[in-house]
Amino acid sequence: MQSSFKLDSALSRGLLDVLIKAGLVAALVIFAFQVFQPFLELMLWAVILAVTLYPLHCRIQRRTGLKQGYAATLVVLLVLVVLLVPVYLVMMSIAESVDSLVTLLKTGAWSVPVPPDSVATWPLIGPKVHALWLAASENMASVLNQWLPQIRGAGLTVLGAAASAGGAFLLFIGAILISGVIMAFGERGDIAAQRIAMRVSGAERGKPLATLCTATIRAVAQGVIGIAFIQMLLIGVGFIVKGVPGAGMLAIVILMLGIAQAPATLVTLPVIIYVFNAEGFTVATIIFAIYTFVAGLADNVLKPLLLGRGVDVPMPVVLIGALGGMVVKGIIGLFIGPVILGVTYVLFWQWVALQVPEQPAPPAA
Repeated sequence: MQSSFKLDSALSRGLLDVLIKAGLVAALVIFAFQVFQPFLELMLWAVILAVTLYPLHCRIQRRTGLKQGYAATLVVLLVLVVLLVPVYLVMMSIAESVDSLVTLLKTGAWSVPVPPDSVATWPLIGPKVHALWLAASENMASVLNQWLPQIRGAGLTVLGAAASAGGAFLLFIGAILISGVIMAFGERGDIAAQRIAMRVSGAERGKPLATLCTATIRAVAQGVIGIAFIQMLLIGVGFIVKGVPGAGMLAIVILMLGIAQAPATLVTLPVIIYVFNAEGFTVATIIFAIYTFVAGLADNVLKPLLLGRGVDVPMPVVLIGALGGMVVKGIIGLFIGPVILGVTYVLFWQWVALQVPEQPAPPAA
């Protein structure tokens, strides 16, 4: 009786010790996550950029013979130049357009033309649009005063979006700089990632899973950013050759739409309509329209070729992970979603293979 009581007491003390240790570990993990949470998105972007750019870093190091740190610094400088030069050109174009608009408004030379009578025949909105257009052509100041609250609200929304975009841009610049530090210690990072994966999922599965994560991130970078960049070049060259106003800015918008997985036809169709309206139906405008429309659909052909390239997971899994991740977590979800879905897919089929023994092969005829 006494020995049984001592045994129960020892088991209770052991269980209590386990619960206390588990509680302390959980509290430590929660506190560490709260401390690290403000930098979580920055570090995720830095890791994604480092994994994506590391092959370029290795290629530069082999051809130049530079040390790891110098090669990583050169890669970071190249990325910053490629990123900052288009942004600078777009900002200068926007500043010039705003300056010209302000000058035009101050001189009073700008006026709204009288609307054609056909506007009033438009279904549903025709009479209201015609009345507003006519009032603006007669006295623009009174119309602006009438719509001043709505204009102020729209302006605040635009300023908020601009501030958010500026913050995201600074975050991306910081991630590029940190990715250079990660690339400088790339070999150690690769070994550490494999050891972590082996510790979590076992020695046999850990290394293939780490390789899968790396290949998925690079495939998504090529299949999303690479395709968006190719599409921007194809459409941008057509805009420049045709002389479309603001061709450079429209090309940047197409790049952003491609990264966000939105169709480029949101830009190309209005441009085609504008060209037909301005120049009419000629051979040149028809060729431009066909070329621009086909270039806007190029991602539908290139995406199946590049998105799942080098990944031991079916392309639909990667595509669904990219789209679903973007819906849940925004742009960064494009990279996190395929990695999580791809790893889950591999682990699921490994679990199935362990539970269901392979069927014996049928005898040869």
